[in-house]
Amino acid sequence: MKAAIYNYTAWIEECEPFRIARAMDVLLDEAGFHVLQFTDHHFEPQGYTAIWLLSESHLAVHTFPEEGKTYIELSSCNFEKNETFEKELSRAEFTLTTASE
Repeated sequence: MKAAIYNYTAWIEECEPFRIARAMDVLLDEAGFHVLQFTDHHFEPQGYTAIWLLSESHLAVHTFPEEGKTYIELSSCNFEKNETFEKELSRAEFTLTTASE
């Protein structure tokens, strides 16, 4: 098997940790990813970071509450699962933004 990593990044207009974590759990499941471990951290006075360790690589989210948005980065060795995650995120209840907004 040839080594390959597929990356997907996006910004969403959501900063509430529970909503983000729940939505990412659902999206990973819908895309067929296998979660090995999950860890998160709530910063004071604000901010949230979460990481899903996947058998296919990882998903990380970082909130920027002062700007009202969250950065999502998915890295995976499975192209089809990455594509499915991207499609499902675009259908989710979140508003996608661009990094320059």
